[in-house]
Amino acid sequence: MAIAGIILVAKWIAKIKQRSDVSCRLWQGAREQRCVSTENLPEETYGHINSAFCDGMATTVTTAHNFIWRHLYASMQTAQTPMSKLRFVTPDKESSMSTLWQEEDFKQICSRESLTEKAAEIEKTIVVKENERARYDFDPTMFYENRFWNRRPDGIVTNKYHRTLYILEFNWASYRNKDFLRVKEDEANEQHRSIIDALRAAAPEWTFEQINFVAGRRGAVVEDDFYNKLEKLNVQAGKKDKILLEHVQRICEAHDTVMQSYY
Repeated sequence: MAIAGIILVAKWIAKIKQRSDVSCRLWQGAREQRCVSTENLPEETYGHINSAFCDGMATTVTTAHNFIWRHLYASMQTAQTPMSKLRFVTPDKESSMSTLWQEEDFKQICSRESLTEKAAEIEKTIVVKENERARYDFDPTMFYENRFWNRRPDGIVTNKYHRTLYILEFNWASYRNKDFLRVKEDEANEQHRSIIDALRAAAPEWTFEQINFVAGRRGAVVEDDFYNKLEKLNVQAGKKDKILLEHVQRICEAHDTVMQSYY
């Protein structure tokens, strides 16, 4: 049933008239443990429980995401062409922008002060979420600055010889929409828009680009899109098939883990 997208979430049970409340039971349990309000709970849908936004599944989903992404990132790093000048900066874990800009290589791209100035204006155009409201109300200026420097791309790859920096992001779509690639690409680009735009403004002599790896339900990967991105990141042609196979296998394993955790 899980493979078909039919699992016993509250929304589906309500659809067959066996339940009236579609609120997320996992989110409710997590809130009750913290002794906080259980009002206005989100709907318990297949997509919701596969998301880190679900209080009850956040740890499991984040672990699954890292299980998939860290392996792909390491695979691309070890499969570089002999002449590649790319540097995979974050091989073990994602790093915040603040941590990255403590390195001399990044300070040479642009100063922290310059990047802070450019980022502040861009961050102001991004909606303040409800869970950020208290920090914003306390000090709006510091809020925008801190939000930018705490942003954590999944991966960073640089080529200092060509003055190029790639922001890498892995997104996992839980719905069956045939346009999942376009939708998740748009979401990922919006997620790191402030980073890309601020860097372009602070260091116009560099090239900044975001590369998103997107997986759909049941391990679906758009093959041409995946291979094109491997090529852009200087992955050897003879190793692309193996990387794709292992990537899809990891996605399926991670999905099974998430579903087992839900039940």
